Amino acid sequence: MTGDDGRSGARRRGRGELEAAVLAALWAADGPVPAAVVQEGVGGDTAYTTVLTILTRLCAKGVVRRERAGRGHVYAPVRTEAEQAAAGMHTLLDGGGDRAEVLARFVSDLSDEDEALLERLLHGEFPETDAGAGHRGGPDAP
Repeated sequence: MTGDDGRSGARRRGRGELEAAVLAALWAADGPVPAAVVQEGVGGDTAYTTVLTILTRLCAKGVVRRERAGRGHVYAPVRTEAEQAAAGMHTLLDGGGDRAEVLARFVSDLSDEDEALLERLLHGEFPETDAGAGHRGGPDAP
């Protein structure tokens, strides 16, 4: 079976899917990593040069930073996964439309648990989580 891109048995990734996979590999890493480690994290049969291209694009967007390490480079995300998701939400809100209606529809679709969590967050109660520890609204937060 041949996919749309001519590769046997391969399916073409959707728009942004490979960028998301590269970011997921970077977030899963313990720190800055070379492109080969990112390629392993992405999995499948993604070519090394394709991973480099995606990393270069993410650097240009300001989502990933690249640092010199010996004769090569290492890559790391600029934001945590939660920070990146929040930035995306802000981008959507800033994209136009009636902010109140967008937020109202978002809140109306929340599960009871998420609605209760949002209520606590709005009142300044921040749960302790591994991912959220130290991210309480400022660089000096505990």
